[in-house]
Amino acid sequence: MANELSVFEMINVISKDIGLDGDKTVIEIENTDNPEVKRLSLKSGSWSANEPWFVVDENQKLHTMMSINSVNKIVENFRATQEENFNLKLEKTIWQNIPIDFQDVWSVAMDEIKSMATKEDKEVKVINVDLEKLVIKIKAEHPNLFLNLKDLHVVPR
Repeated sequence: MANELSVFEMINVISKDIGLDGDKTVIEIENTDNPEVKRLSLKSGSWSANEPWFVVDENQKLHTMMSINSVNKIVENFRATQEENFNLKLEKTIWQNIPIDFQDVWSVAMDEIKSMATKEDKEVKVINVDLEKLVIKIKAEHPNLFLNLKDLHVVPR
């Protein structure tokens, strides 16, 4: 156990990793005579400090607590990052297939993706798309959108 960090050392490491400076709220959960009732004790910080609050349970396990607004912001940021990552992967896949007009291929790809997402029901949902297969399908159905290297004739000098 000499190598294990104490709960308070873990809180300091985590706080540093997430950029939480200053006052940290640490709450301890304590047992009471009634097994259905627990008591929360403020161990450090304040009840009005920034989130997340760190909660140490009766088994010395570390938990965090935050408002639903903070959770919603995390989810929104995750979704935005996921969308950006998807768009970058799609862009890379399109460029690797040598489009004549990138924007036309992008439009066809987005229409295909929307079509896949709404096939079963009218509500758009998250789907897993193999972008390489999608662009190859578009290339087969719309060869005029891509440069065909076989069509390039090199004239010897």
